[in-house]
Amino acid sequence: MAGHSKWANIKRAKGATDLKRGKVFAKLSREVTIAARLGGGDPDMNPRLRMVLLKCRSANMPKDNIDRAIKKGTGGDETVTYEDLTYEIYGPNGVAILAEVSTDNRNRTAADIRSYVTKCGGNIATAGAVSRLFHRQGQIVVSRENADEDALMEVALEAGAEDFKSEPEGFTILTDPDSFEAVNKAVEDHGFKAEVAEISFIPEITVPLDESGTHAVTKLIDMIEDHDDVSSIYSNAAFAD
Repeated sequence: MAGHSKWANIKRAKGATDLKRGKVFAKLSREVTIAARLGGGDPDMNPRLRMVLLKCRSANMPKDNIDRAIKKGTGGDETVTYEDLTYEIYGPNGVAILAEVSTDNRNRTAADIRSYVTKCGGNIATAGAVSRLFHRQGQIVVSRENADEDALMEVALEAGAEDFKSEPEGFTILTDPDSFEAVNKAVEDHGFKAEVAEISFIPEITVPLDESGTHAVTKLIDMIEDHDDVSSIYSNAAFAD
């Protein structure tokens, strides 16, 4: 992902979080509950829960909310079964979108997502058509104000990072998915605060958008992201400022 696009996306995501913090916390609580139900409430023994807790930390979600969600997951209704799915979508301007969901009703979720995509002039792609445009990679993003470049690079590379990129706004550490947790722990242990820390789908190429295209794609992404069943969404859009 181009540096400009990545930092624009981070600013957009943080702005959206601030505007609908209650909704974000509710969605994260649901993710925590599902992760705890499937793999137990101990993050040391539950990789999925560890990843969700990183998202909770980035959103500054209160610890009490997290604890309640874990308790609900470990003591909740085990008759509810959740299914993990990934929707592959072509949005306006040919932008590729991946939406990861956890749902207890596949038909309901599929109908909702298809409705959003149709309203915004996109279409649901065949399996593999969109996912082949991305690769899975750990990504830790640290703003320039939160780190000394040489110190952060030394910590990251010694911990096993694949690449370290310096950009005007800050630094991006890229890792193999299997090395992500070790690298992220090293970064945290040395006091560096990350803007983003996740195993993500990184686009092979990006689609530059003007103001009109940015509005159209953002509208669709916001509609999908707002759905209760959607846990993560990725695109290869390079948004205009």
